[in-house]
Amino acid sequence: MPVLCFAAINKGTASCRRLSTDGSTPRPEIGQDSVNVSGQSYPRDDFTNVTPKILDKVGRNLHNQSHHPLWLIKERIKAHFYSSYVGRLGNPLFSVHDNLSPVVTVEQNFDSLLIPPGHPSRKRGDNYYLNRKTMLRAHTSAHQRELVKSGLDAFLLAGDVYRRDEIDTSHYPVFHQMEGVRLFSNHELFSKVRNGEDLSLFERGGRRTPEKQETHTLEAVKLVEFDLKQTLTRLVTHLFGEDLEVRWVDCYFPFTHPSFEMEVRFQGDWMEVLGCGVMEQELLNSAGAENKLGWAFGLGLERLAMVLYSIPDIRLFWSQDERFLKQFRVQDIHQPICFQPLSKYPPLINDISFWLPENSESFTENDFYDMVRSIGGDLVEKVSLVDEFIHPK
Repeated sequence: MPVLCFAAINKGTASCRRLSTDGSTPRPEIGQDSVNVSGQSYPRDDFTNVTPKILDKVGRNLHNQSHHPLWLIKERIKAHFYSSYVGRLGNPLFSVHDNLSPVVTVEQNFDSLLIPPGHPSRKRGDNYYLNRKTMLRAHTSAHQRELVKSGLDAFLLAGDVYRRDEIDTSHYPVFHQMEGVRLFSNHELFSKVRNGEDLSLFERGGRRTPEKQETHTLEAVKLVEFDLKQTLTRLVTHLFGEDLEVRWVDCYFPFTHPSFEMEVRFQGDWMEVLGCGVMEQELLNSAGAENKLGWAFGLGLERLAMVLYSIPDIRLFWSQDERFLKQFRVQDIHQPICFQPLSKYPPLINDISFWLPENSESFTENDFYDMVRSIGGDLVEKVSLVDEFIHPK
């Protein structure tokens, strides 16, 4: 019978005042037989694991609250794309979608992105399920296929995402992502290339290599990859400033190939800021865009805001303390901001030990973290496992 010992650090981020909610939308709640979110009822089953504390965050939409730091980052990214990429009629090339419901089907969140059954990312211990078929999205990419299916070739997507996670100053079970997608037809990709009419996006009988997918021509992939990296380099230079060092690291995602992570040199260290890649053709085919090839990227708004505004603790984004919020009410969204700390009090450290039952295979550390969050809320800054003991008898 194992015993676990955790250390918890309690440190209030700020005194909170709860704002009144719009009475037109019922508050999310967990009933005996159902979970009610955004006016919809979902039957509970053995997979239901969402907690009241997490449901309370649904609908807060920090990324849409004017002059919230996450809103500022979103608006800066949006302004860059609006000004840098213009369609033939002078209108913005990229449309923006930032108010899609975080409640999605398991098929949307995983299957539509080619994440296979049994993949570790599907685990109940890592996600918030309303039931076996419905969940709170773990990434904004859950909407990728439906937006491509609607006929969009270039779009930005922002929203809150939910993942069961550890407790420390850089992790929170609710955070915000922003992603972009751009698709190219044969003409769009090769129109500026000499003899481009002789080139093609696709080939038959090809094979998958580290550089490309089996259906893509190498020249098409290289052009898309160049456009992707150029677009993102311009974006981070816009955010961080000129003379920024950037490097690309090869990586793996189920829904892109080839895939990359972008790192920037910031204050002397290399820091990962986003993931991206050439979209899997199978995903585009399932969305009715079989004659196009495209790229996609995704980034975390909290990560950028913490770095750009020197915000030391991810919990602060949920603060309703006026001392925090007023620091971000600026006339110009591009104005530099350096966060000024609110509390001067030292943290309090508490230890807790408990036994686990013999059949403890179903227990995960995230179960304990959720319980701590449900009771202690955002007062708890960090929880770490300091010891494990199994009684010999």
